[in-house]
Amino acid sequence: MERRELICIGCPMGCPLSVETEEGKVISVTGNTCPRGDSYARKEVTNPTRIVTTTVRVTGGVQEMVSVKTKTDIPKGKIFDCVKALKNAQAEAPVRIGDVILQNAAGTGVDIVATKNVDAL
Repeated sequence: MERRELICIGCPMGCPLSVETEEGKVISVTGNTCPRGDSYARKEVTNPTRIVTTTVRVTGGVQEMVSVKTKTDIPKGKIFDCVKALKNAQAEAPVRIGDVILQNAAGTGVDIVATKNVDAL
């Protein structure tokens, strides 16, 4: 049996979690004060994922950059590939919240979307 200690990021409480696994399967989660802690711990030890947030250049806009994020979470191991794929990405103004800036980022099947409006010049 293996034990991992985590700090929950499912809510602002930041509960200290203890997760016991055996042969890659979660046996127990303790320390959580809400159901989100249990869910977070199980996912974190079996298939960790993250939302990626960054900025992308805008051409012809009143602002030079627009904030973007992955539409859903992606595997933790794909974060750097996703950021590399965005290195040369550009959006053309006008940009609206939810506009797809990059489809299928780094082969994850997840799109990168704008999280801010940028009007054209």
